[in-house]
Amino acid sequence: MTDTPHTTPPEHTPAENGAGANGAEAAPEAEAPDLGETDYSDAETARMIAPVIVSTRAATGVTEDRSAPVIAEYAKKIGFFARPPVLIPDGEGVLAALSELLVQIEPAVIITSGGTGLTPDDMTPEFTKPILDKEIPGIMEAVRAHGRTKNPLASLSRGVAGVTGKTVIVNLPGSPKAVREGMEVLIELLPHLCDQVADIRDHEAWGNGE
Repeated sequence: MTDTPHTTPPEHTPAENGAGANGAEAAPEAEAPDLGETDYSDAETARMIAPVIVSTRAATGVTEDRSAPVIAEYAKKIGFFARPPVLIPDGEGVLAALSELLVQIEPAVIITSGGTGLTPDDMTPEFTKPILDKEIPGIMEAVRAHGRTKNPLASLSRGVAGVTGKTVIVNLPGSPKAVREGMEVLIELLPHLCDQVADIRDHEAWGNGE
């Protein structure tokens, strides 16, 4: 396992000193989500994708999540498997979900879906970036570029990607269509990327310039 990740919310979180910007009491800190099964072997976690679905409507049962099945579909194409998703409301629950997955399971990959837009509760990048050891800007550049070939609004997604310990974390948008487009890019990158992060291949096999 890696060391326990940082769990301090970003400094620009809406609540400071126990009160919001309008003087109202801040919402209580998000509770750790129920991850379900956490007892996996090292061999299983080495090719595991853990979906985190950031959607208040899906988390409260108002709508059915349709993003996690897309992630599972593409995981299978590259010999990975997707564990059951963690469903959380929009907002600061992202930090608790990521932290618990990193500590309790340490999957090879965490893919979040949702919370990358511009509404007030779209905070997924803000709660992801502080726990990254290394950012990988090229991943999101590729995802957004691919998305723009189908929808110019793909440029508005603010998702980030990077590595924490031995886990790759990628923020995708919330719509199943955008998740599919993102996974079309990620399946070309994840096997090689996860091998690099785990340092399980000779450096010569990774090509020049890496």
